[in-house]
Amino acid sequence: MPRDLGFALLKEVSRSFYLTLRVLPASVRPAIGLAYLLARASDTIADTEIVPAARRLALLRAFRERIFERASTLDWGELAKHQGLPAERVLLERGEEILAVLATVPPADRRLIQQVLQIIISGQELDLERFEGATADQIVALNNDAEFDDYTYRVAGCVGEFWTRLCRAHVFPGARLDEALLLKNGVRFGQGLQMVNILRDLPKDLRQGRCYLPGDRLQARGLKPLDLLDPASEPRFRVLYRSYLDRAWANLRAGWEYTNTVPRSCVRVRLACAWPVLIGARTLDRLRGSNVLEASARVKISRSEVKSILFQTLIRYPWKTAWNRLFLDRKIDEVP
Repeated sequence: MPRDLGFALLKEVSRSFYLTLRVLPASVRPAIGLAYLLARASDTIADTEIVPAARRLALLRAFRERIFERASTLDWGELAKHQGLPAERVLLERGEEILAVLATVPPADRRLIQQVLQIIISGQELDLERFEGATADQIVALNNDAEFDDYTYRVAGCVGEFWTRLCRAHVFPGARLDEALLLKNGVRFGQGLQMVNILRDLPKDLRQGRCYLPGDRLQARGLKPLDLLDPASEPRFRVLYRSYLDRAWANLRAGWEYTNTVPRSCVRVRLACAWPVLIGARTLDRLRGSNVLEASARVKISRSEVKSILFQTLIRYPWKTAWNRLFLDRKIDEVP
């Protein structure tokens, strides 16, 4: 992949994922970076609210057909001109170049990229259909936990499967391990990271008419999605919210188990997995001590905290006990 289309663009559209990509082994870095750029392009299509939902759905379907090489060149200009962020505008303007790179990927890796993008795009399409017409006055919620689990699988859990199969093929093909458990924990890993996003971004999503927490669970607590716009509802909401924090933490715990199942000699893959797990766990700790319904107080992990996590993983890696305490203690000392 051309460097300006890979590292440079990735750095602009996602600084956090860029860190992960940089540490990955060269054998998987191009395919994972390409898959991320394609997923980010589809996400940008889905999120361009100035374009009617029906048109975005049509564009997503056309994009999926292009990924499978079943359609002709797309016209990206319509969407690119509506992007407020320069990086996202460039991403769409260079969409055909990115798709051209996909055609050069070895067939086995290309199939994995196509499969994961098909699932991700199906989740984005479902989102557009489910929340069409939703507003802050007419909030639409998922119905139940089955829909919640399905959504988190489609947009993130499937990425854990993709990552696992790609790394298994290229980084540790001969390692003797429980394949089924690794894949299961990979899915939970991805779902846990998505749950962190959902739980952190709840106020913002509500104001866009979207409630990813199931309506039946809210109803059981005597709540409606509209009630969550009022920070004063937090005491009634707290028990339910913390139950989802616990579920997210359990999934990150599976992600930590996943990280430690990867052969110890695969230092780069382990670090690439450990960083989002530890940042996610730190975010959950912060959410546990805040009123998440207070829209003005969005929880965010600072750059200095991220640097501290990276530093501690590097210096503790040689010692298994010290390494495991990174997650078990869920506290990262500040860099001196």
